[in-house]
Amino acid sequence: MKIIFYCQYVWGMGHLFRSIELARALCDHHVTLIAGGQQVDFDLPDHVTLLRLPTLFMDEKFTRLIPGNRGKSAAQIQGERKKILFSVLEQQQPDLFMVELYPFGRTIFGYELDPLLTAIRQGRFGPVATICSLRDILVEKKDPVAFEQRALDKLNQFFDVLLVHSDPELVRLEETFSRVTEIEIPIYYTGFVTQHSDPNAGAILRQELVLAPDQKLIIASAGGGRSGYNLLNSVLKTFQLLGESPQLRLEVFTGPFMAADEFKKLRELYGPGIRIRSFTNRFLDYLHAADLSISLAGYNTCMNLLVTGVPALIYPYYRQREQPMRLEKLKKFLRMRILRNDDLKPAALSRHIEHMLRESPSIEPARLNLNGAQNAARYLNEWMKKATT
Repeated sequence: MKIIFYCQYVWGMGHLFRSIELARALCDHHVTLIAGGQQVDFDLPDHVTLLRLPTLFMDEKFTRLIPGNRGKSAAQIQGERKKILFSVLEQQQPDLFMVELYPFGRTIFGYELDPLLTAIRQGRFGPVATICSLRDILVEKKDPVAFEQRALDKLNQFFDVLLVHSDPELVRLEETFSRVTEIEIPIYYTGFVTQHSDPNAGAILRQELVLAPDQKLIIASAGGGRSGYNLLNSVLKTFQLLGESPQLRLEVFTGPFMAADEFKKLRELYGPGIRIRSFTNRFLDYLHAADLSISLAGYNTCMNLLVTGVPALIYPYYRQREQPMRLEKLKKFLRMRILRNDDLKPAALSRHIEHMLRESPSIEPARLNLNGAQNAARYLNEWMKKATT
């Protein structure tokens, strides 16, 4: 099959990296991954071709489109993107068109998606099945009634299958979308989409970092970086409070989208035993090597913590329900402590770090479905066979 996978990320990297894992799992097909957010470097297998749209992202209130090319207006870039999308569909005539999140989010991108989905339904690009790829928890909306009606109308009109990337034993769609029973297309729970790596890579990395067996490695990270300054600022100041101990090493990953002035302020807190970078392609290796992770609670970060089992201090993004709700669901499976605002004070955070390095909480075995990408690929193969016979 030829598959086109549209992913528009506007704030963090979770949507992008989940889409990458799904594209990776579709290894029996040719996949074109269309990425519409700010550029991030990542590796793709041979069966996946990357197409970058002219960049658009959004402000913190998710109300305004911001052009990546400051020499053009958002309207100009919108027009360019729309032409590119139609051209790609016309040239490739794909069997599947997958869309990440929409119509449950990214409604501001309806200007390019609605005409494209309409053209697909009209048969302009041949017989094309349309798939919605959706994460576990939806963020709350200012007008939930209007939002759910709009999402239902577009889902039932334009899509053939809804993939929910969650374990239904833990999180079901109806917990954040009340009108699930009115969805007219098949809903398939794939399980959680996780990245997988070699646990031995952690030991190899510790050797590369020249860490002694008794040295403690702490990884502090902030996902894409736009929401993580306060946490990382606190971690760096706390590390100064802990003193220049040769027994501690701190690796900080700010995220590639952190504002330049915030990154500069964090770099000013640099000291012995500290390294500060924006991004690494080996993040899972670092978690396997770590004695403690300090992070936010995005989808991908939580999945990484589940896979690696590293003890964690986690500060969820409290402005929306998504991250606190995810932690509440996953807390018995993670060796973690949830941080509140007062816990970011260096004196309090230092106590939490010392406690977690001495003794991490016990957990239940993670009897969760963590094979979401592979399950999604298998389901789509089977569904397409039935649909075409």
